Amino acid sequence: MSKVNVLVVDDAPFIRDLVRKCLRNAFPGMAIDDAVNGRKAMAMLGKEAFDLVLCDWEMPEMSGLELLTWCRQQPALKNLQFIMVTSRGDKENVIQAIQAGVSDFVGKPFTNEQLLTKVKKALSKIGKLDSLMAIGPARGNSAFANDSLNALTAGKPEAVKVAAPAPARPVVTAPAAAATASTTPSGRGQGQLRLASGMQPCVIKALSLKEALLVVRRSEALPQVLEGAVLDLEQGESAEVARLNGYLHAVAALEPKPDSDWLQLTFKFVDQDAQKLDYLSRLIARGTAQKHFSPGA
Repeated sequence: MSKVNVLVVDDAPFIRDLVRKCLRNAFPGMAIDDAVNGRKAMAMLGKEAFDLVLCDWEMPEMSGLELLTWCRQQPALKNLQFIMVTSRGDKENVIQAIQAGVSDFVGKPFTNEQLLTKVKKALSKIGKLDSLMAIGPARGNSAFANDSLNALTAGKPEAVKVAAPAPARPVVTAPAAAATASTTPSGRGQGQLRLASGMQPCVIKALSLKEALLVVRRSEALPQVLEGAVLDLEQGESAEVARLNGYLHAVAALEPKPDSDWLQLTFKFVDQDAQKLDYLSRLIARGTAQKHFSPGA
């Protein structure tokens, strides 16, 4: 029985680990390799046959779109199932990817169920799904929940180091303390936090190149520690927008009471994209968000 080979391409170790764990839980017989960017993936695709590629869009050295374009230029890869895993859901970007020959999309942040639905659809198109499912039963539904903690701790040691750093002492800032006494927390920056449960407006209380301290209104679906998310920042007169991939490192009540209307979230960035880091640097430099904070300070 032929093995199904899948290549996961993303510059964020946290995302690669989540995807690998999800696929291994659902398809025990699947062979999964990964690459840190499009350039590495291109080299692997030139040496080995893959049935499916799950690829991020924004990566250093070679983007997902550039890798997709290259694949469609290769006779052996013209029909390769290529799913773009991205936070770029704008109409122009979707059209661009479709014109380049993308097979499907998975939006960030995604649930395991959403990812598996797309993967099953892709494998069904090439007649590989039935044989893969026959190799062995998938684990129970609990394996498909968004248990990001299990996905990380079962991965490689270096991935655990990136996604679950040592506990930090609580961050206390004057603006955050002042916000507890007001009806609506104030901040110099605002954004949108995209979670699996939906969009969540947020106030940016502090910002560094590694993380953001956010305040959101409490809702029925509470954000989960180590949950993958995307932070949309729109700042400045030119209304620049940066979509920053990351995960929730800490979740706490902003007010010292169990029924606090506001939550304080520590959002860790996983992107290494030079343009995004430059954008963050400019935000911090012009004081759009409040000054740096250090978890160890």
